[in-house]
Amino acid sequence: MKILNLFAGIGGNRTLWGNKHDITAVEHDKRIAKIYAKKFPNDLVSITDAYGFLLKNYKFFDIIWASPDCQTHSGCNTFLHSQGVIRYPDFRLYEIIVFLKTWSKTNWIVENVKPYYKPLILPTTIRGRHYYWSNIPIPSKKKGKSEIGRFKETEKSKMLGKRPNSKDNQIERNKVSGEEGKIILQYLLGKKQMKLF
Repeated sequence: MKILNLFAGIGGNRTLWGNKHDITAVEHDKRIAKIYAKKFPNDLVSITDAYGFLLKNYKFFDIIWASPDCQTHSGCNTFLHSQGVIRYPDFRLYEIIVFLKTWSKTNWIVENVKPYYKPLILPTTIRGRHYYWSNIPIPSKKKGKSEIGRFKETEKSKMLGKRPNSKDNQIERNKVSGEEGKIILQYLLGKKQMKLF
């Protein structure tokens, strides 16, 4: 299967996908893309704008996973706003959802954190702290204890040989876990069917 992993980050969602798929990862940050490439040497890593890449290449993949940056959507914006950090939510998130919903002929999923505002498009499912929009049904999941807490040292910091900073912690905390990524990929591949009660 040809899989497009947009906004790949350090590859949290991709951790347990194995090496039998043809995976293209798109990440705009060169330092983060370097970490991804070291972890997953069989993947093709493109350091470019994921929004533009999707428009030009969406027809060439069997599965599309998109995890746009979540910082402007996160509930953290509530207290950041009160501290003077004032910003718009990046609604390009919804551009991707509408685009894939309208034009994609393959299975796709868009992931982001639960936002501080009422979502403009209701998610297909909620799994833990994450919202998912997709063209296939995926069961919901309550938040688990492992999804809550602080990180003392992040994977990125270890690989760079540095002490963790707030940006590193944010990247580590907001990633989709490898187990979650594997479960959702199985649904996208059609290997799992949603249980109907």
